[in-house]
Amino acid sequence: MTTVAYQGEPGSNSSTAARELFPGCTELPCTGFEEALDAVTLGTADLAVIPVDNSTAGRVADVHHLLPESGLSIVAEYFLAIRFDLVGVRGASLAGVECVRSHVHALGQCRKVLRKGGWRTLVTDDTAGAAREVAELGDPRHAALAPPLAASLYDLEVLQAGVEDNPDNTTRFVVLSREGASPAAEAPEGPMMTSLFFCVRNIPSALYKALGGFASNAVNLTKIESYQMGAGLNPSRFYVEIEGHPAEPHVALALEELHFFSSEVRILGTYPAHPHRTESR
Repeated sequence: MTTVAYQGEPGSNSSTAARELFPGCTELPCTGFEEALDAVTLGTADLAVIPVDNSTAGRVADVHHLLPESGLSIVAEYFLAIRFDLVGVRGASLAGVECVRSHVHALGQCRKVLRKGGWRTLVTDDTAGAAREVAELGDPRHAALAPPLAASLYDLEVLQAGVEDNPDNTTRFVVLSREGASPAAEAPEGPMMTSLFFCVRNIPSALYKALGGFASNAVNLTKIESYQMGAGLNPSRFYVEIEGHPAEPHVALALEELHFFSSEVRILGTYPAHPHRTESR
């Protein structure tokens, strides 16, 4: 049986993603992203399911600088439709709610209902954890923004369902493994994605020149994010996602040019593109 690590408590969106990706898996809830990645590295878990960005709230903090350092490989991606319910203890009512708690991203994705209710908000470490805290408090004045699964797990009542601001709210997860895909002489059939990280050399226009290879070789770059490691004037690192497989000639040429203008390039994973990419176009 596959053991899947994730950040959060049972009933969280990460828990839902793990269940949908790997039905019947053994779940390993972790308090943080680093702990979930370490579980795979140490062999406590077979895989980790980690959120990387949300269509409303943007990128998930801390994840991108953890991925290159983890030594793990991205082997799949998954898009999960995000739904939040406002939940409270049995017998609670919307009129009696005074405080709503949840993860900071959930609070940011449900601003409309919070503004309309005029409730005080409290930030918690996890959406499912917020539901658990409300159940433990047993106070009808306290409610939580939590995924639908959490209400049944903690025997809470749904005071208002589907309160997310955007009905198309989606979080993208990546699956990480100790073993990456074996290098292929030929690209597999079907659309592929490649995630990589690089540092540019300390020369004028290095970033412009490094990225130029993607443009000149018609490689679609779907994401680029920069982040700083440490204080001072350390060079920026870049996390990039492209459409294609390194074995495809045009991708290979683009990566060759990237290597020339970079001090370090590391492919974090090559994996099938999730159907959501074409469905959402």
